Amino acid sequence: MATHHYLRLTFILIFVLTSFVCIYFIIKKKKEKKAPKLLSPEKYNSSIIGGMKEIAASDSFFNIWPYVSELKAAKILSKKIKESELVHKVYRNSTEDFEHILLATEQENHFVEIVVDKNKKKVLGYLFLSL
Repeated sequence: MATHHYLRLTFILIFVLTSFVCIYFIIKKKKEKKAPKLLSPEKYNSSIIGGMKEIAASDSFFNIWPYVSELKAAKILSKKIKESELVHKVYRNSTEDFEHILLATEQENHFVEIVVDKNKKKVLGYLFLSL
């Protein structure tokens, strides 16, 4: 009868230890989550090839909302701004490789610009723009 209790305690101990290890790695992974990338001036200038033209926001193919959520979580964008008022303008370069999406901020004439690579279908990063 005593070995049965030891066996049960061993399984409980193994379960508790593996639970702690799993919780540790989940917390560690959440802390290591990448923050949105601030673009360098060189990278930004390389995305403006041959000038930019304004397009309608509905013509933009890319779903920016997951990235906008990351910007809000990193406190780069304010959570107070309604999503319907967030996209100010959308520009596309002449080679149609990049899109620049201007997002409104709480300050007038200050924007957060998201640069999207259409070929790779991903966001290159963001930068602050004041006009």
